[in-house]
Amino acid sequence: MQKRITAIAVAVALIAVTGAFAAGSKEGAAPAASAAKATKLIWLQWANEPQQKAIDAVVAAFEAKYPQFDIEFEFKPGSSEGENLVKTRIAANDMPDLLTYNSGSLFQVLNLEKNFIDLTNEPLAGRILESFKSVVSAGKGFYAIPYQPIPIGGILYNKKVYAELGLKIPKTWKEFIANCDKVKASGKVAVIASYKDDWTAQLLMLADYYNVQADYPKFAEDYTANKAKYATTPVALRGFEKIQEVFTKGYINKEPMSTTYDMAQSMLANGEGAHYPMATWVLASINLNFPDKINDIGFFAQPGDSADKNGVTLWMPTNISIPKTSKNIPAAKQFLEFFVSEEGLAAYMSVGAPDGAFAIKGVKLPAGVFPAVKDSLAYIDANKTAPALEFLSPVKGPNLPQICVQAGLALKTPAECAAEYDRDVEKQAKQLMLAGW
Repeated sequence: MQKRITAIAVAVALIAVTGAFAAGSKEGAAPAASAAKATKLIWLQWANEPQQKAIDAVVAAFEAKYPQFDIEFEFKPGSSEGENLVKTRIAANDMPDLLTYNSGSLFQVLNLEKNFIDLTNEPLAGRILESFKSVVSAGKGFYAIPYQPIPIGGILYNKKVYAELGLKIPKTWKEFIANCDKVKASGKVAVIASYKDDWTAQLLMLADYYNVQADYPKFAEDYTANKAKYATTPVALRGFEKIQEVFTKGYINKEPMSTTYDMAQSMLANGEGAHYPMATWVLASINLNFPDKINDIGFFAQPGDSADKNGVTLWMPTNISIPKTSKNIPAAKQFLEFFVSEEGLAAYMSVGAPDGAFAIKGVKLPAGVFPAVKDSLAYIDANKTAPALEFLSPVKGPNLPQICVQAGLALKTPAECAAEYDRDVEKQAKQLMLAGW
């Protein structure tokens, strides 16, 4: 039975966490007496998930195969608001059967061994790539499966604008700046800034990590051990400098603090802006809202200062885990097993081509993937990738979005922003009781 979300009523006041979410309803649902016989699984995930159609398809296939189960959704907001909500519910022992959450450092601070079910000995374990397991692990166990394809960070660009202005794909930051000059001269927005959703301000800094690692291979190790800082490492400082440079040179759109993530997608799709620093997870949303424009969108790596070191930063996919407070752990495990199976992935891809490769072994992508996905996969095929820093180090300061906005509006210098982030990181590292801090 096809799952439909008919309403979203998310209550975000932390004092009213318990019971504060509206569950998804099912079109043509059975009478209450019949539904009561099914084992109901509650799944807490992002509100406004652009890949909801793919998730609905997996759920529908699972429920068709196992009619004794019924999956309903609860929704949480994104960014720090959603993170705080999950932490509060964990503390209150009020978690659902399934949780969608960020992988890497943000997930690992949730005390995985205490709060989530270890999947190490489950049959699905052999299908998950080790690179993904490593970012949802604690001790000797791993605690989640990948929820979506692997996102790749860099620059999304409008191919029609590039063709109109005769631009070539830049491999250095200098070449990128030259392209931006030409776009600005044409009257279009050279770099789209969507600072109303402050998390998007991080992308120019975070996607620059490939360039950091290329110049300083031990940065993640030294950073975690408190031997390297953003403010005192020139190649790491460059991320903050790039955020500020696109502002000071007049490349970004007017009123960036009023521009949302959704508005930025519209600007890119319609050619009002040439570049959007972002990860490929945005492609599902662009395809949903502008399906006739998705083939106009391309992708290239965020340029560094050397053409010989040109590659992309990879995020690990968000994940699905099972909280230990679930009253339906065997059923939740069965759903995760189905999700990563050939049958489950076929259902996921039945509604459209995915926006990247999966962190699951043996998955063949369909021929009709988006052009930007093909562009991004070329870097993977060439082995020109590095994981984002948050997947190599447990340290990520919670105030980075706001600090990047300060850099992006020249409210502080790049050096001041880097120093502020170093202080932000120090608080978290001490909380995690890391050696050297």
